[in-house]
Order: sequence, then structure tokens, then C-alpha cells
Amino acid sequence: MNQQTILELGRDALMVTALISGPLLLVGTVVGLLVSILQTITSVHEQTLTFVVKMGAMLVAGALLLPWMLRTLCQYTAALLTNLGYWAL
Repeated sequence: MNQQTILELGRDALMVTALISGPLLLVGTVVGLLVSILQTITSVHEQTLTFVVKMGAMLVAGALLLPWMLRTLCQYTAALLTNLGYWAL
């Protein structure tokens, strides 16, 4: 296993991590921004409101995206294990 292979494996692992976590982070950011705008408009500055709404939205998004996230992770793991013998040479 040479240095180029190790760098490619690391890059692929980071890309899969970003691909899986990206949608949840995007949902959390958008919902947080919308709740923040709503709080500014209504002059309600309750700290727990942002947290509860954001966590609820991320739980719903996580539940909806879970099959896709698991499929993506399983495909990556299968490709990694399939090519393990090739990279070991």
C-alpha cells in the first residue's frame, strides 16, 4: 500500500462522511435560520424554542434520510472491503 492509495482512501472516507452528514447539517441550519427570523419578527427570544424545533426537524430529516444514508455507507464499505486485497499488494 503506497502513499497515493492511503490518500485516496482518506479522501473517499471524508467525502462519504460529508455526503452523509451534509443533508442533516443543511436542515439544521435552514430551520435554525427560519426560527431565528421568526423570533426576530415576533420579538420572542426563548432559547429553548430554537433548540427544540431544530432538534425535531433534524430527527424527522434523519428518519426520512436513514435508508439512503445506510445504503450509501453500505456501498462504501462493500467497495472498501472488495478492494482490500488489491490495495494490500
